[in-house]
Amino acid sequence: MAPTIAKSAPAAPPRTRPKDRRQHIAMAAALAFSERGYHQVSLSDVADAVGISAPALYRHFPNKYALFVDAAQRLAHGLIEATDAVEVPEEPDTARERLDALLNAIIAKTIENRRTGGLYRWEGRYLERPERDRLRDEFARLRASIRRPLEMLRPELDEADADMLATAALSVVASITTHRTTMAQKPMTELLIASADRILAADLPAPADAPFVAETGLTSSAKRETMIRESISLFYHRGYHETSVEDISAAVGITASGFYRHFASKSEILLEACVRAAERLSATAAGALASAGSSGEALSRLVDSYVDYSFVHHELVSVYFSDVGALDKVDQTRLQAIQRDHVDEWVALLQDVRPDRSASAARFLVHAGLTVVVDVGRTVRFDGAPETRARVGTLVRASIGVE
Repeated sequence: MAPTIAKSAPAAPPRTRPKDRRQHIAMAAALAFSERGYHQVSLSDVADAVGISAPALYRHFPNKYALFVDAAQRLAHGLIEATDAVEVPEEPDTARERLDALLNAIIAKTIENRRTGGLYRWEGRYLERPERDRLRDEFARLRASIRRPLEMLRPELDEADADMLATAALSVVASITTHRTTMAQKPMTELLIASADRILAADLPAPADAPFVAETGLTSSAKRETMIRESISLFYHRGYHETSVEDISAAVGITASGFYRHFASKSEILLEACVRAAERLSATAAGALASAGSSGEALSRLVDSYVDYSFVHHELVSVYFSDVGALDKVDQTRLQAIQRDHVDEWVALLQDVRPDRSASAARFLVHAGLTVVVDVGRTVRFDGAPETRARVGTLVRASIGVE
């Protein structure tokens, strides 16, 4: 009998590296950085998400910062590529058509990258100056793409007002990255387009004649209050993770050991700052609603009170939204519940004023209005002039669709 010859299994096909592996890594990192924060994510986390080893990841990016830069720039430039692909010519006769096409392109790209948009909104401050400037230039270019056809449609606008309107319209689109309310793409696009159009058609109140100089009152000299105040300022300018206990102690004029006589940790002082922001916001809203005679009046007062609060406490508000992810999950959940209650108040009032709005549509619009305050506030450096606040209030009302 002839010997049996064992058949060898067919050789596995050689593994090939995907051509877009670098982009795949960058987008996985963008999602992780956006959802958990730059400092909470390691390269091993990203490698695991992609399904590769850490050494394989290092073949593409030398360190986490390089990966962070690549991810942020890809996202921002993706918006530029979307507008560059618009084929409607930049001419007065086609300005309306071009503006619509640009907004649709930006919305489509933002919906595509909805879960990663928080990367450059809140984590961009961890970029170093050259990369931060490059990102700022990309968004200036994006605003200009909206501003130019707008100026053709509304020649009465000066460049500053046209730029403010373009900023607010783009903010409406970007607002979908700040929440997770669901809606099908077509009605979401239509809702965002209508909100952006109302902003672009808005008549802004006259700007302030001169730079606003805020009155400087007395501040508390109590050591604990001073520590909270200085910590908020440091967290705002440097970021929570880039600020040390030693930095806070030096700003207050005490030793590091002196810090621990008041707070057990840096996270405890962040928690107190965030709780303070949430409680002040609730109190401000309650005060605005207390004497309102109708839902329309209540909503109008709520808009003005939120603008005033955000401008006066812009450092505290920014820290609250950008650094709350550094807290324990239990504390995050508690603070998010307070924020959700605040949004629910807006939604209920908006539905009373506009009963044609569904709950989800009203929620989208409320988030759009709240985001406009932050984004336009940044561009005007939270100038406290009453005229500036009135202009921002006008944009918020336009975004949510009320007078």
